[in-house]
Amino acid sequence: MEWQLDNTLMEALGIEMVTLKKDYVEMTMPVHDATRQPAGFLHGGASVALAETAASFGGFANINPETHTVFGMEINANHMRSKKDGIVTAIATPYHVGRTTMVWDIKITDEADKLICISRCTIGVVPLR
Repeated sequence: MEWQLDNTLMEALGIEMVTLKKDYVEMTMPVHDATRQPAGFLHGGASVALAETAASFGGFANINPETHTVFGMEINANHMRSKKDGIVTAIATPYHVGRTTMVWDIKITDEADKLICISRCTIGVVPLR
């Protein structure tokens, strides 16, 4: 199974893959009109979408896509700092990679490596039918 990237939330938000490994995922997202809340700052939901996307790709890198897929089951986020423009970077690393679940740590930083958001995401591993 391949993932379709065109016409997705990733495309709408401008999320791009930088590095994809089984134990390390790096993705970027611009802070622009599509990712800002009405007051002009990075929307917390956009940060959460970036975090879950990074965790999901990390989960996908750890499964056999011929027999399984992954879904986000739970995510939490603490927003540490606001941002009006530029680029944010998510780094996702696994706490746990199991047969049925995975737990990922995601840190989102700005260009100066200042912490914007921390998140933890539980990924479910589901057999294809």
